[in-house]
Amino acid sequence: MAIITISRDSYSKGKEIAEAVAQKLGYECVSREILMEASKDFHIPEIKLLRALHDAPAVIDRFTYGKEKYLAFIRSEFLGHARKDNMVYHGLAGHYMIEGIGHSLKVRIVADMEDRIRLEMQKENVSREEARRTLEKDDEARRKWSLAVWSKDPLDANLYDMILHLNKLSTEDVVHIIERTVKLEHFKTTPESQKAVEDLYLAAQVKTWIVGEFPNCTVSADGGTVRVYVTSELTLEPRIADEVKKLAEGVEGVRDVEVSVIPHGV
Repeated sequence: MAIITISRDSYSKGKEIAEAVAQKLGYECVSREILMEASKDFHIPEIKLLRALHDAPAVIDRFTYGKEKYLAFIRSEFLGHARKDNMVYHGLAGHYMIEGIGHSLKVRIVADMEDRIRLEMQKENVSREEARRTLEKDDEARRKWSLAVWSKDPLDANLYDMILHLNKLSTEDVVHIIERTVKLEHFKTTPESQKAVEDLYLAAQVKTWIVGEFPNCTVSADGGTVRVYVTSELTLEPRIADEVKKLAEGVEGVRDVEVSVIPHGV
């Protein structure tokens, strides 16, 4: 039992691999479903959520509530699936949202650029040079998004447990390797690692309730105790604490709420 995230660039067969792995293991396979559920539950057009996962922060911030609110909704839905275990997720941000979870296997799929160019040419009916420019622009946009939103470079090998290159490996090889690896003792769910997921989920749930009023908040949870950090003026701490507690206490599973105000510039 584990959570598998598959990160990949466009035309890297991530969807095909994720679906095959999920089928072999009997796991749930999710990707766009996260956006669809967030759109329904939080009454946000799916296109805005999609842009929050793809567009540069400057573009996202043109929306009414900014990227913080949309990403909070997406993370809550993602962790709602992750807490049930036995999940394969393919997309841009899954490995960021379960950082530190022991029973997660974070995989990066890398495809040869020439193969990606060929597929882009076939799909879009464009020249080789135009296909290359499009892919390079897309890759750089994804990298800038990750750096801006998560302060992490997607090219950093330390983010992943395994990087698999399709230059020498077939998709069947990759599926087999992932299937064998996730069954290792290191990736089995333990009570401690499951609690860590539950804590992330509770914190994510709370954030969806308060991010509209406090978009710069940071939330963590330990059991039923939730800690909220808000950047503001120290003189506003009593009022902010009261507002945050009223909002957060409406979330199922919250037993206690601790609020701290961090002064601007700290």
